Amino acid sequence: MDSIGFRLNATQTNKKSNVTTNHYFFETFNFFEKAKDNDTRYSQFLCFDMYGEKINVRSLLDLQAAFFENISQLK
Repeated sequence: MDSIGFRLNATQTNKKSNVTTNHYFFETFNFFEKAKDNDTRYSQFLCFDMYGEKINVRSLLDLQAAFFENISQLK
């Protein structure tokens, strides 16, 4: 995610369950990525728009659509 412009704000790893949670942001778009054993193939995402509303995201394609919708509202 860093390579496409998102900034990593925080990362936290639960040593017991080996789950890593990363918090990324870009302008007014925030999302959390949760991955077990650092396997990003099965990452789970939780996103928020500029008003703090939760956006349902089940895949990277949903994440991309939510991001572009959020950016288009900034104009």
